[in-house]
Amino acid sequence: KGLTIWSPIPLATNVVLSGLGCLSTLYVVPHFREKFIKARLFGIDLNKMTTARDEDGVLIRPYQGPQVPEAMGVISGMIFLIVMFLYIPFAFAGYYTSPKEFPHHKLTEFVAALLSIACMCFLGFADNVLDLRWRHKLFLPTAATLPLLMVYWVNGGVTHVMVPNFLEPMLGGVVDLGVLYYIYMGMLAVFCTNAINILAGVNGLEAGQSLIIGVSVLANSLLQITRLENPAGIDNHIFAVVFMIPFLATTFALTYHNWYPSRVFVGDTFCYFAGMTFAVVAILGHFSKTLLLFFIPQIANFLYSCPQLFKVIPCPRHRMPSLDPKSGKIDVSYCEFSPDELPTLGRVIYKILKSTRMVKVLEQKDGSVKMNNLTLINWSLYVFGPMREDWLTICLLTEQTICSCIAFLIRYKLAALFYKVVE
Repeated sequence: KGLTIWSPIPLATNVVLSGLGCLSTLYVVPHFREKFIKARLFGIDLNKMTTARDEDGVLIRPYQGPQVPEAMGVISGMIFLIVMFLYIPFAFAGYYTSPKEFPHHKLTEFVAALLSIACMCFLGFADNVLDLRWRHKLFLPTAATLPLLMVYWVNGGVTHVMVPNFLEPMLGGVVDLGVLYYIYMGMLAVFCTNAINILAGVNGLEAGQSLIIGVSVLANSLLQITRLENPAGIDNHIFAVVFMIPFLATTFALTYHNWYPSRVFVGDTFCYFAGMTFAVVAILGHFSKTLLLFFIPQIANFLYSCPQLFKVIPCPRHRMPSLDPKSGKIDVSYCEFSPDELPTLGRVIYKILKSTRMVKVLEQKDGSVKMNNLTLINWSLYVFGPMREDWLTICLLTEQTICSCIAFLIRYKLAALFYKVVE
């Protein structure tokens, strides 16, 4: 049936409901600020002049400053789910008069996708409340993806991948990965949820980068709808469109409240919700490799952070940049250690980073060093210098936008050099 599953009227309804979801998020978020603070779901914005410091400009512990409600991403996530639940009857309205032709497999995918997203909203909120360990954060997205993968398998989801031209003589044109493909999709969900979470710490960054990735996914699907001739392929991308429009609407409203100076913090809840939404549309839309191209900054941040994430180089609890109270600008934050006390691998990595000038190093009189924390945020401050927090966010989102443009260039131009068929 192809596009008859998603006729123009249901698509228009999706846009209208998304607009209402945007307005609802704009209205509801500020009305829940005091409720979250009363429930002790709040944080202190450390990079503001209003946060208490001593005479040397060092933060006073316990932190003292205006209370900013945390985990407000749960509101945008819940409104997104309500919009999608209301949309379900309209999505399949064309089949009410012909129940025998009803596409049960599409309804199953739709519900399974929403189930996985709802699970991640709940688990992300639990993380904000309980402060879960990293090993739990790796397991939870995998568990939330299982219903989706089960539906993918039941509906006969493909598990083969195309082979680049230079490998065809050895492997043939197509390779069936079987169960390895399902492991890959599970790992994709883990990566998407945590990659957004570790590229954070500046007002507006988590929601802003999700907004740009979402726009990139939407643009890619709209482009594919105009390019493809296969009805099933077109339908997969329309599936992504009807998920991305409500996501972008609610995320835009949340970004408004989270922008500098932030009135709310989005929390791990939003990072999990956004990451799972991207994973869901990529898996069921069959463009998971394209999605990874839109995560170039997050991949770079992860690779750059690996020495600290895996404790090869000392990793403080907070790696966010720090405020210089004299200038009012944000500057790099540092970890301090003695190179001689690092493990062998740590010394090798430190020497490589230092010799390639990938890090800012301040040598101390006692032989120890202060090195910038290994995040893309600190690297940007190291390269471009200290700046105001709002300009730092704009700088990082500009990098995200440039990388999305590069992703489109790779996907639709350079891919033709390695594959005979580029769909």
